[in-house]
Amino acid sequence: MKVGTDGVLLGAWVNACNKARILDIGTGTGLIALMLAQRTSAQIYAVEIENDAYFRAKKNFELSKWKDRIYASNITVQEYAGLHNSGFDLIVCNPPFFSNSLKTPQMARNLARHNDRLLPNDLLTSANLLLTDSGRFAVIMPYVDAALFIVDAVLNNLFCTRKTLVRSSINKKPHRILMEFNRLRIKPVETELVIYNEDGSYTDEYKILTSDFYLAVC
Repeated sequence: MKVGTDGVLLGAWVNACNKARILDIGTGTGLIALMLAQRTSAQIYAVEIENDAYFRAKKNFELSKWKDRIYASNITVQEYAGLHNSGFDLIVCNPPFFSNSLKTPQMARNLARHNDRLLPNDLLTSANLLLTDSGRFAVIMPYVDAALFIVDAVLNNLFCTRKTLVRSSINKKPHRILMEFNRLRIKPVETELVIYNEDGSYTDEYKILTSDFYLAVC
């Protein structure tokens, strides 16, 4: 679970313009944090509770050209929010997706895939505490979970202002959704993104979105 399409989508899609301080919640091996370091000049902080993933992320940060402005912490976001004042212009998260489903034998995969340690309301509460008044919070999640998450976000003074429905192909129903929240009550801008053409090749829109991060997209 080192590099996946979901992480690439979020790292490429999120509006990171003019952000000075960014937090990546559940960074895994550091993919999204590194993408945002490539895109911005921001100071980037990443939290990860799974030990092996944390050490891999830390190593990846140290080996990157942005090592002087990316910082990793082996801590839960709930604990992190309790230790730090608000002050992030942007918070991103590719959260664990599965609730009350069958666990795998591997603890690391369980932490990455299940939300036992990061319930949606805990994530939203932490984001609310850590964001600046004008900050943005961006996530990617299963499309079927979006409606309830948006309702829970409102209870934490966060409102969805931008969302992109993601389809694997034009004939498929949306399976993922990218969402951006802030403190403004406005009608969200809604778009769609299709990843694959009928022949299995990447669509032009996906190539354009991710072209800065892949050596080759074919």
